[in-house]
Amino acid sequence: MGITRQVEIPPGVDITLEGSVLTVSGPKGTLARDMRFPQIDLKVEDGEVVVSTASDKKRILAMTGTLEAHVKNMIRGVVDGYEYRMKVVYSHFPIQLKLQGNRLEINNFLGEKQSRTAKIIEGVTIKLGNDEVALTGIDKEKVGNTAANIEHATRITKRDPRVFQDGIYITERA
Repeated sequence: MGITRQVEIPPGVDITLEGSVLTVSGPKGTLARDMRFPQIDLKVEDGEVVVSTASDKKRILAMTGTLEAHVKNMIRGVVDGYEYRMKVVYSHFPIQLKLQGNRLEINNFLGEKQSRTAKIIEGVTIKLGNDEVALTGIDKEKVGNTAANIEHATRITKRDPRVFQDGIYITERA
């Protein structure tokens, strides 16, 4: 029986498939991703991307949906891009943020003398505002992982999280 899923290619977006690598080009840039998975066929035809399988296995049927979602995210990324907004929260010690190449340096977190760092993944641009951080990019995974790195760098251990709520948190995804 199997399943077939189609994703329509919007105007202004160019999609090519070389082997198992899907390349999506649009007004904001180009993304490439290896879409290889056993028993799943990927084709670009008639202005749409077709993800299909002949299998009835639950895992393979689920993976067709995952690959379809990857294609949609890549298309949206090259057309609109992704933006995450983060809020800097502190109660007593003002947190200072500094960009150092591909790292975000977090100083004075909970009054600590040692600075904390978060890795900024290549392809993500970061804007530091007053108590706000804006991350933008065309790859949803990279923008999300960078936001997670920043959030993780300000995690508090060995203290009560209900009292110590300081940190940098994701407030908006667009």
